[in-house]
Amino acid sequence: MDTFVIAVARLVALVDKTPADKDVKAGWGAFGIFLALAVAVAFLGWSLVRQLKKTERNAEKGVFGEDDQKPKQA
Repeated sequence: MDTFVIAVARLVALVDKTPADKDVKAGWGAFGIFLALAVAVAFLGWSLVRQLKKTERNAEKGVFGEDDQKPKQA
């Protein structure tokens, strides 16, 4: 099996030539995907902060019971 994989890898290397550096560029599509991912991460962070604040408010109201309360600082 390893011999087959090595043979196929060598065959692909012979047939598929590496493009020149000037022919390779990311382009606007990749930049758009990058921006979309950045917006998604920002939205997830915003949502996490909202949920943590909501959980803190509920913990202060005693929704989770006495065992889950933070210890009081003196």
